Amino acid sequence: MTSLLNIWWLGLKELRSLLSDVVMVLFVGYAFSLAIYVQATGTSSEVNNASIAFVDEDHSALSKELINAFYPPRFQIPHTIAASQIQDSMDNGLFMFVVTIPPRFESDLRAGRNPDIQLNIDATAMQQASIGANYVKSITNDRVENFLRRTDAKTRPPIKLVVRKLFNPNADSSWYKSVVAIINQITLLTIVLTGAAVIREREHGTLEHLLVMPLTAFEIAVAKVWANGLVILIATAASLFLVVQMALKVPFAGSHVLWFSGVLLYLFFATALGIFLGTISRSMAQFALLIILVVVSLQLLSGGSTPVESMPNWLQYLTFFLPSRHFVSFSQVIIYRGGGLRAVWLQFLMVGGIGLVFFIYSMALFRKSIAVTK
Repeated sequence: MTSLLNIWWLGLKELRSLLSDVVMVLFVGYAFSLAIYVQATGTSSEVNNASIAFVDEDHSALSKELINAFYPPRFQIPHTIAASQIQDSMDNGLFMFVVTIPPRFESDLRAGRNPDIQLNIDATAMQQASIGANYVKSITNDRVENFLRRTDAKTRPPIKLVVRKLFNPNADSSWYKSVVAIINQITLLTIVLTGAAVIREREHGTLEHLLVMPLTAFEIAVAKVWANGLVILIATAASLFLVVQMALKVPFAGSHVLWFSGVLLYLFFATALGIFLGTISRSMAQFALLIILVVVSLQLLSGGSTPVESMPNWLQYLTFFLPSRHFVSFSQVIIYRGGGLRAVWLQFLMVGGIGLVFFIYSMALFRKSIAVTK
């Protein structure tokens, strides 16, 4: 009972220390609000408002119809330029796509001579250029086929391919990016808060004050775990309900209770990692460098940015021992697919097991550090 009371009061001390740090409070608030919204909506994998120009050397009815086939919101209103302006306009970044329609295009097409249309692409915007090229090709082919048939009616193809997009029917990238952003912020902020608390105790000299009290290293560490974990858990809940579900309109298919249970398991690992990094670091600058190395690796190998299946086989085996990979995995199952405990119990077990092993190791290292300080 005495140990629990010590952990309780030490945790309250951690909370007061954190709330008194205005910069840290503002940083946590920003990370779980505006940063989530900007990351979800600031970039998109869809073509949107792409600039396009046409060099019409045919001046036929078909060429005019092709130009009129491109309109907002996917493309800007097309511009018509001369062939001599292509190089300068693309060098100056005025257009992402420039389509050149050659002379006698319509007549050659009617005669069955298969004329070429040149598509110039500014590939510095790689993702938009790749996807946009497919848009231009699809729109152009569709308009040419309709023009030659003199009708918009389509003949029946030999097979009928029925496409059904599950979990995200409109392929809205913000649905995916917002959840990945929350996961990344949980990893970053939990490690930063916990590790910074350990270093702050050492730099401010309050660790020596704790050492003269009848407290154990376990009590000091666990107090930091529950206090900082509670802050992140509250910030996560507020971000999920206010930013992701209310502002971004992202549906939550599964159980909130089940997902937050998984978040608690992951916080157990992340706080232990923060204590470990805070223990081996001798200054805040050294801790910041370690954060860059560790957190970036966890985020890149978690499967949130790049699917694990796309990684080399040896790297896939390595990521199996990273709790961040299992955190992303069960988050996708619960949030997008509405899976229950039967679908995620293995990921829960891996996160909890790895977190427990790392927590025991961090406790041993923290206890050794305190013993050396004494």
